Amino acid sequence: MRGEIIGSSPPDQKDPRWHIRVRALTKSFGANLVLDGVDLDLERGKVNVILGASGAGKSVLIKHFMCLLRPDSGHIYIDGTDILSLDTKALSEFRRKFGLVFQFAALFDSLTVEENCAFPLKEHTTKGKAEIRDIVADRLGALGLQGTQKKYPGELSGGMRKRVGLARALVLEPEILMYDEPTTGLDPLATRNVDEMILATCERYKVTSVVISHDMASVFRIADRIAVLHNKRILEAGPADVIAASDDPYIYEFLRASGVAAVEKLAGGAA
Repeated sequence: MRGEIIGSSPPDQKDPRWHIRVRALTKSFGANLVLDGVDLDLERGKVNVILGASGAGKSVLIKHFMCLLRPDSGHIYIDGTDILSLDTKALSEFRRKFGLVFQFAALFDSLTVEENCAFPLKEHTTKGKAEIRDIVADRLGALGLQGTQKKYPGELSGGMRKRVGLARALVLEPEILMYDEPTTGLDPLATRNVDEMILATCERYKVTSVVISHDMASVFRIADRIAVLHNKRILEAGPADVIAASDDPYIYEFLRASGVAAVEKLAGGAA
């Protein structure tokens, strides 16, 4: 069973199903070609996972969505707008649609949890201290972090730091949340907690979630859609059960080598 193979023709910019649409994206660093004509559609309001081996270019790809990197060629449409055509001021405004949860949370060690979460609001809004405090308390409370405001990152577990990183991303009310390897370095219980956090956040805040990962157990717990990045392109994309049952030789071997029972179960159900 095969997932979707996306063509490189310009997408229908009026289709509300797709929040991000990438066409023919190419990126090199010197002589190193990392992305070679990537085509990808990411569904609005869903958990979209970009799956691939270490070094496949997953992080490079998602950095293009916010224009943190510029491609050598290609197009990126967000809500129908080709963001590569925007000037500096318009692009700055457009980036407000995004929240980014870094691999290791990237918190400021010298700031408390409250100060870390308040930082984007102080930098990008004119809200007063009381309103900022209320917003931060709301996001921390929603993520089960009540009472952590005065703690420092060094006092928190790895899973709690990830939650603080997410709370910080949520304070600006993004439409799209991007997670860079969110379960890296976590034990199985903490990993499951982060997975549940991603699902609950998607449901509560109605955000489009983009997760890059090669943690197979996590991927098949959270993904509505999976895109497999291999050999510098999207090899196949589609619903999780379709990808689990793929007859593509690389995908078949990659998934089965993970040894994750959830993959076998999904593949069996989709057969």
